[in-house]
Amino acid sequence: MFKLKTKFLAYAAVLLLVVVLASYKLIHRPDSIADKNSVLMKVLMQGLTSAHFHPKKVDDTFSKDVYKTYLEQLPFNKLLFTQADISQMSKYETDIDDEVKKGTYEFFDFATNLYQSRLKESETYYKEILAKPFDFNVEETVETDTDKLKYPADKAALKEAWRKYLKFQTMLQLSDLVDIQEKAKENKDSKVELKSMAALEEEARKKVVKTYENFYRQLNQYEKDEWLARYVNSITNLYDPHTQYFPPKAKEDFDLEISGRLEGIGAQLQDKDGQIRVMEVMPGTPSYRQGDLKAGDIILKVGQGKQEPVNVEGMRVDKAVQLIRGKKGTEVRLTIKKPDATIKVISLIRDVIIKEDTYAQSALIQDKRKVGYINLPGFYADFARKGGRNSGEDVKNEIAKLKREGATGIILDLRNNGGGSLPDAVEMTGLFIPEGPVVQVESSGAAPNVLRDRDAATQFDGPVVVMVNSFSASASEILAAALQDYKRAIILGSSSTYGKGTVQQVFDFDQVLPSEYDALKPFGSLKLTTQKFYRINGGATQLKGVTPDVILPDLYTYIEQGEKEQEYALPWDEIKPAGYQVWSKPALNIERIKANSKQRVASNELFNAITQQAKNFKARADMTYYSLKLTNYRAMQKKAKEESKKYEALQKSAPEITVTALKVDLDQAKSDSVKVNRINRFAKNLKKDIYLEEALNVVKDQFNE
Repeated sequence: MFKLKTKFLAYAAVLLLVVVLASYKLIHRPDSIADKNSVLMKVLMQGLTSAHFHPKKVDDTFSKDVYKTYLEQLPFNKLLFTQADISQMSKYETDIDDEVKKGTYEFFDFATNLYQSRLKESETYYKEILAKPFDFNVEETVETDTDKLKYPADKAALKEAWRKYLKFQTMLQLSDLVDIQEKAKENKDSKVELKSMAALEEEARKKVVKTYENFYRQLNQYEKDEWLARYVNSITNLYDPHTQYFPPKAKEDFDLEISGRLEGIGAQLQDKDGQIRVMEVMPGTPSYRQGDLKAGDIILKVGQGKQEPVNVEGMRVDKAVQLIRGKKGTEVRLTIKKPDATIKVISLIRDVIIKEDTYAQSALIQDKRKVGYINLPGFYADFARKGGRNSGEDVKNEIAKLKREGATGIILDLRNNGGGSLPDAVEMTGLFIPEGPVVQVESSGAAPNVLRDRDAATQFDGPVVVMVNSFSASASEILAAALQDYKRAIILGSSSTYGKGTVQQVFDFDQVLPSEYDALKPFGSLKLTTQKFYRINGGATQLKGVTPDVILPDLYTYIEQGEKEQEYALPWDEIKPAGYQVWSKPALNIERIKANSKQRVASNELFNAITQQAKNFKARADMTYYSLKLTNYRAMQKKAKEESKKYEALQKSAPEITVTALKVDLDQAKSDSVKVNRINRFAKNLKKDIYLEEALNVVKDQFNE
């Protein structure tokens, strides 16, 4: 979310305030606490209808979408509801639009009560099914993608679906136990007790039983207000993926999302379809340093050290975060599911978030010519003006340091940069160009506002390469797009950036509701999409993102990522271009640079291996239909592990580039051994980065070398 201080955001804030206050003519004064949810719905709908960038028509189509969305995001919905249940609820399918206008909740009350009833019934299923051994020699299969499943026809079909699902979960546990035992045999480790297959199968079932005991314990802790928040977000998410309601009890989690980090492991999490999904791994945190946790991973279980892990599927994000947090130096073990459906356990030692690593950092690549490297994890800013740092000023300082140490080209790394402060993106663009437009910002019903760099000075006029990937979003895309449109830099990376081209603003309902409603407060907050970004060439960054000039293969090449994969994302469009002059000192020969890179990549063994691994990654991601015969499953897993080992071996054999820390940084930190180690580690970790090596080659191409 961008924290903008422009007159257009101020306009949006005032607009929503006026609309909400005006709406109270339609709402009777509250007489009891029972009125609270009615007031909430009416105020929410007034805000969405009047202040959202792209408001929706509240009609029967809207009603059907809310109906579908709420049922789909209920945890384990297709293991709880039968087709008879769906038939009962379908009578509300076209009534919800009328309900939200009146501030009533008939569908929500019926569906939630039915869900809780079916949830209670299902507790007997897993206990009964897991009480008996499974036969893993039988040829049968299970579908694991709920989108491909239908609701069971009756209770018998429902129990059969549970049986297959629990057998699959047990098989995963059993396979892990067999791996541990085989490794112990290979290493002649007498500490591991060797067991029969029957004993291992029983142990695996016990683990699954404990997992679901924890799951039901957590899910049964949900309160009515928390189910209500799920339902309300089934409405807000129809407007776009970034418009969201935060109930009062979620204030702490809301603040964490705004700040972009979660204390403990350093990951931004999101509840998506009843799963805890990693949205972003924050730089400088235990997760970032350990390296295995990535955006897109799903957290299945959380364990405290060697204790039995707790299943977090279907759990609220705040509950999961409570399990993940802990004292510095203690261990948390995350069982995660990768996008290709492989399961991995990650051990993390909790630590205090190292704030310094979230700031811009630079290093020097020692080649025929010295080339500067700047890593920018996010577009941070001190909006409160309390002496904090701003990314635009920091990057300016890093450029100055690199120039003093002889850098003749610069590589700006925006990989995994999820965005942040738009003013800093504008300021940063201005470091590489003379004055001119940088981005166009449009509010609903208003003419686009062109944000410009007004400083005629250029801080650096040598070759520039901007590195991006499919997780570079928002402000990253604005900076990359502007430098690409000016033909000032070569953009290098995955086939496209993330494609988030919208701005959100947060409104606290308690601040706009008049004093008559004090007895019912707090009401919570609404994060609302109020603006949209456009490049200076007129195209939106929404959905399409930025297509690099030099496209390199990565593990996500064949897996669709980004905003375009989000349901109800706002569409791409374009407006009139802004007037600007392309860079000509000297002009970039983009076609020659692209051709040279393509030739190098084609002959690079590691890039070829990445392409093959990406195809394997895609094949595994698409495979959602699994055999429940243990030998078949283990053969598939063995093949995947062998492929990964070959790829890892190639990575280790990659040639190193010479990267050194800046002398000025080491001199300033010489009395602080922790800082010295951090600075040197930062440079060392870049030496085998094959993408950075190609970025260096592209810089040299601009010198015609």
